Amino acid sequence: MEGFRNESTYKTFVSNGEEKRFDELFDSAVEEAKANILGKEYPIVINGETLTLNSKITEHSPIDGTLIGTFQKGSRTEASDAINAARKAFRDWSHTPYKERIKIFRNAASIFSRNKFSISAIMSIENGKTRYESVGEVDEAIDFLNYYSDELERNKGYLRKTQMQGSESEMKAGFQGSPGKGEKVVIQMRPYGVFGVIAPFNFPISISVGMSTGALITGNTVVFKPSSTDNMAMLTGFKIYQIFKEAGVPDGVFNYVTGPGSEVGDELVVNKDVDGIAFTGSRKTGLSMLSKSLSLGQQKVYVVEMGGKNPTIVSKSADLDSAVNGVASAAFGYSGQKCSACSRVYVHDSIKEEFITRLVEKTMSFKIGDPLRKENYVGPLISSKALDKYNWAVEEAQKHGKILYGGRQVGASGNGIYVEPTIVEAGQDNVLMHEELFVPFLSVGTFKDMKEALAHANDVEYGLTAGLYSKKRDEIRLFESGIEAGVVYVNRESSATTGAMVGIHTFVGWKGSGLTGKGTGSRNYLQQFMREQSISESK
Repeated sequence: MEGFRNESTYKTFVSNGEEKRFDELFDSAVEEAKANILGKEYPIVINGETLTLNSKITEHSPIDGTLIGTFQKGSRTEASDAINAARKAFRDWSHTPYKERIKIFRNAASIFSRNKFSISAIMSIENGKTRYESVGEVDEAIDFLNYYSDELERNKGYLRKTQMQGSESEMKAGFQGSPGKGEKVVIQMRPYGVFGVIAPFNFPISISVGMSTGALITGNTVVFKPSSTDNMAMLTGFKIYQIFKEAGVPDGVFNYVTGPGSEVGDELVVNKDVDGIAFTGSRKTGLSMLSKSLSLGQQKVYVVEMGGKNPTIVSKSADLDSAVNGVASAAFGYSGQKCSACSRVYVHDSIKEEFITRLVEKTMSFKIGDPLRKENYVGPLISSKALDKYNWAVEEAQKHGKILYGGRQVGASGNGIYVEPTIVEAGQDNVLMHEELFVPFLSVGTFKDMKEALAHANDVEYGLTAGLYSKKRDEIRLFESGIEAGVVYVNRESSATTGAMVGIHTFVGWKGSGLTGKGTGSRNYLQQFMREQSISESK
């Protein structure tokens, strides 16, 4: 088995003294995308056949309104056709030897790696990420492909053999534990069938590739729906289809369907020929899908991640430089549009004023603007609905809290929506401490002792990520044993709550942030896409 190693592109360039080259490659890829990729029409792909429709969806960049492309407005009809194609392709694909599937997805990893700057540039234009965020995301997709390939190989396709010894005693009647002939037993994990993969806008390459690979490499077939309604990310989804096709994924195994969630997404949920759903998005949507499936008597498998309201605790013993850097980065990177973003920070009341002063200073240093320009850290909001959410949160803070910094929309680039990173003071009962916002908005609370801080941190329906800054071993132990979150960081300067690395951390949601308690990038992930079967043959 090949040894897994994280891609880590930017780190490698910097370590080799080639940061300038990194920027040149990205900037050149942006120009190439603008000249030769943007503005075209892209089809739906079902069973390897391209399909155009009368109804279209136009997608524009959140940076400045540039036309990304024209896409097909698929309906239940196209979703159903894709499901049928995936169902027909399932038998052959599920019986493809696991080593052949591994070869295909390692090939896909190589193709992504060769084209990482091109794909990163497209993604930055499409969803407003900086070059660092986008290249890091493509790296993560490559890591998923390689890590899951390694895991399937390490586990030998999740097949093991055992046996039951026979007895020379004569069997007069059968019962549990009765004597009998020996048995050869094969225990294997088998794919379910067809998975609907419903992807988010904010990580349209890494999360989409991770979910799709989890389903495909284990022998399932996929109908893939990229984010296609308000927060769009359809071009990156089409690039995933192209790369999987080039890597050797057969026709019908991975089908690409754009269209509104109310039709395409809902058909995946209600159609009886869909065996499972892999979804990353809001808790409301996730639970609604699950409820609908169950109400129809359908026992679909759900592999989901459903957001977070992620806290960080800053103890009076904390290294404030690390805490300020970590909290600001986690709260305002990619304009807070991450399910792992830090949206609450609890600071010991004895250091509240110093921490806030330094946090505001740090936040003021973040430049806002076109994320394609390397000097900018805070890019645009993805849509007008995100702006509505931001404005609502600002109004809530004005009524029931205190705005410490930010709270305004700032100069736009073309049709892009740019807002100030915002820091507010709020009480624990304030809705801003409980509702996921998905905008650059951080609420600050205080505490007197760690038990109080931990109680506040856990006082939400979510349980995705959490952070702590403390130099005291007893506080760290209390936090680690008591925090209700699947991804936990202590004294992490780069980011308080974001940035899990495939194969090093697992990314898993507890409570309302997930269902299975098993995370991506872990040794437990692939098994969610399979069911166990024990086959016994008497000698």
